[in-house]
Parts: sequence; structure tokens; C-alpha cells
Amino acid sequence: MRTNVRSIQTLVETELLPLPEALLNGKPAPERWSALECVEHLNRYCRYYNPALARALRHPAAARAEVQYSWLGRKSLDMVRPGSRKQHKTVKHMNPAGSLLTVAVLQEFLQHQKQLAALLQQAATADLNRKAVPVEFFRLLKLRTGEALEFVVLHEQRHVQQALRDVRQAQEAAL
Repeated sequence: MRTNVRSIQTLVETELLPLPEALLNGKPAPERWSALECVEHLNRYCRYYNPALARALRHPAAARAEVQYSWLGRKSLDMVRPGSRKQHKTVKHMNPAGSLLTVAVLQEFLQHQKQLAALLQQAATADLNRKAVPVEFFRLLKLRTGEALEFVVLHEQRHVQQALRDVRQAQEAAL
């Protein structure tokens, strides 16, 4: 997963950060998100999940075990896999549609990526099967720490790919 986070970071730094703000705010269609809205959506999730993961990772593992997936974990991961074309309704407070955004969104995201990389390093000695990370939109449900880490990384991959597609489509529309 650390390699995936580095790859996400590199894509944002090389493919999105150099682009003009107007292009990053361009939408391929009125009902779609711009590239900056995609990344702002991820920032909103990072603001919740990074601290939740940090708390969960404070518990060392008695013995290193493979992550065991719960029904909730499997369902959550299937929803956010980058290859999945199925769109899901975003909860209102996580939906950045219509926001006035600047390149600061990308800079914040890169800071979150540094935090996530450090969390993944901590995960090497943590109990990844402990149900410790409340689901953001329904906090009574909890994901296992390993499931939550994988969810965050897959979710980021999905939306960074979406942001890159949206920028390409906005560029084509501008021609």
C-alpha cells in the first residue's frame, strides 16, 4: 500500500499541480466533479480517517496476522475499487460540488499523503484485525484497521484517476 500512496502522491505532483487553476476547476459535464472537487472530496475523508487511523494504530499487535475481512470491509472495498465504474451517492457533507477551490486543495492533499505514509509505516507493528475505525457516515459501524487503511488507499486511487480523466476531458472540451 505504501507504493500505491507514493504513486498517488507522484501523480498529483506531476499531473495536477502544474496545471492552471481554471483547468483544474473545469468540469467535463455540469453534473460531474472537477479535478479539484475530486481531490477536495478526498481531503474531507482524510480529515476524518487519518486521525481515526492514528488512534487505531496505537495498539500493537500480539502477533502479525493477515487482515481478515468482514462483510462490511469487503462491501466497502468493492464500492471504492478504482476499476469499479459503478457510481455511488456521496453523503452531503463529503460532496464538494459547487465549491470555489484553489490549488491549495492539492497542497493539503499532499500533506495528507505524507501523514498516510507515516500511518502505513506504523501499521507494520499494529493489530490490523482490531475493529477500531468507525465508518465516517455511520460511526456505530467499525472497520478493522487493515480494512480501513485499504479503503482509504483504494478510495484515493479511484478519485485521483477520476480527477485525471476529468482534466483530460476538460482539456478536450476547451479545444
